[in-house]
Amino acid sequence: MDAVSATADGAPIPTVDKGFGTLDSDQFTQLILTELGNQDPLEPNDTGALLEQLSTIRSIESDTKLNDTLASMVERTDFMGAAGLIGQKITTADNPLTPLTVTSVLQNDDGVSVSLEDGSFVPITSITTVFGDNYESPADEEAGE
Repeated sequence: MDAVSATADGAPIPTVDKGFGTLDSDQFTQLILTELGNQDPLEPNDTGALLEQLSTIRSIESDTKLNDTLASMVERTDFMGAAGLIGQKITTADNPLTPLTVTSVLQNDDGVSVSLEDGSFVPITSITTVFGDNYESPADEEAGE
């Protein structure tokens, strides 16, 4: 059910109820302090419940920061791992039969990709095989004979 206010002439004005979900911990702390300062001293609020809510919000905020940090570390690890592929021959899910040499690494909002000698870019999640330094493709062997 939408909350509705009325103007002086009685026309309803719909309002959006976002609740406390958009508050950060500093705003919530300020709200608690304001509430504590304005409470009736003869009927005080349950400050234990307020402090428990504050603790929960801080815990969620801490978990969110930890998740962001871990995601950043995974991205850096993926990038560094992909950088180790430069000069190596790989195959991909889209091209499993033709090994191509990795020429560079790119990181953007979509994740980490490698650039191949044919000019294409593929996400590292599409790499299916990485060949060692001594790998010679059948085409290389024929050219060397």
